[in-house]
Amino acid sequence: MQTLGVANQTPQSDSRIKNIFWPTIRTGTDVDTLGSQGYWICVIIAALSLVLSLFTGQWLAAIVGVMVYYVGGVGIRQHSIFAAAMVFTTFLLNLIASSLAGILGLEFVVQVLVCVVLLATLRGTWIASFWEKREGVAEMPPRFNETWGDKFVDKFPIWFWPKIRIAYYIYSALFLAFLTLGLAVVVAQRSGLLPRTIAPIHVRQ
Repeated sequence: MQTLGVANQTPQSDSRIKNIFWPTIRTGTDVDTLGSQGYWICVIIAALSLVLSLFTGQWLAAIVGVMVYYVGGVGIRQHSIFAAAMVFTTFLLNLIASSLAGILGLEFVVQVLVCVVLLATLRGTWIASFWEKREGVAEMPPRFNETWGDKFVDKFPIWFWPKIRIAYYIYSALFLAFLTLGLAVVVAQRSGLLPRTIAPIHVRQ
């Protein structure tokens, strides 16, 4: 079984902290651990985004957060570079939006740390994707199906990602364009290029 990406097969090449912030890929266990770790990070981000959005009555933002971050985490579990890039870019743009809105302090520091972790996840997913193609599936450790945790982390992404992948590509690309446009409007307003009567587009994270 696995818990938060810790396999009981081959030992990991790096410590847990180094594997989060600067992962290296030497074995199939490293690849699998990285995918599981990225998946759990996105689950946590999606859950927090869902709770905060529902608490403030923003139902649309709640749906958007789950779609972008959780489904992106499913893609990361399957070593999708596109999903990892979308999750990181979306979070980065939200971080920029928070700074423009004056949301600093501890919350901003936490967001910066999460953004760094997502950047490391993107780097690791890139490396893992090419490693898996080069070494083959035979080098990968088995995925388990014994407990509900195993089903959630190991089996469900395998089943779900092929079914949602194309829709996620389209949805996340459109959402990213929408978010980028919103930030462009805010920057243009602050620089005086647009009047402030135009309401900025901002999706709460």
